[in-house]
Amino acid sequence: MGRLIHIGFGNIVNTGKIIAIVSPDSAPIKRLVQKAKETGMAIDATQGRRTKAVLVMENSQIVLSALLPETISGRAQEEGGETDDA
Repeated sequence: MGRLIHIGFGNIVNTGKIIAIVSPDSAPIKRLVQKAKETGMAIDATQGRRTKAVLVMENSQIVLSALLPETISGRAQEEGGETDDA
């Protein structure tokens, strides 16, 4: 199992299963989220707050988070020891 990161409100995901972390503002992402909700492939981890990040997982599931994509990405990089020094 990969590393686990906190995505808000006590919710944790496996970093090894994340394909992308995207903003929910564009029309294609909104359609992706809607379709995932209809098919039961969406996991809502926002605790009733506004969705600020959409995590696309390996198994075609979508995880909705109330944290910004930059925040989640930063946490994933901290856990992995990666830096953007280049």
